[in-house]
Amino acid sequence: MKESARYLKIVEWSDEDGCYVASCPGLFLGGCHGTDERAVFAELCVIVEETIDLYHADGKPLPPATAGRDLASRLQDVA
Repeated sequence: MKESARYLKIVEWSDEDGCYVASCPGLFLGGCHGTDERAVFAELCVIVEETIDLYHADGKPLPPATAGRDLASRLQDVA
């Protein structure tokens, strides 16, 4: 498993921005945006990989994982 798989990647439509906005909570602030959902997700995945590489290059430990917490099931329980 790639280290990047340990981090939740979110792409959602923003009415305010009029485009898809992507983020990776817990790993970095901000993210990327665009009008093509798949392209935004692909760009987000590259950013996540690059961020992990920067952590390693700086000798810093990675933040705790945010994926693998069965978020989809927990969100269904809330709805």
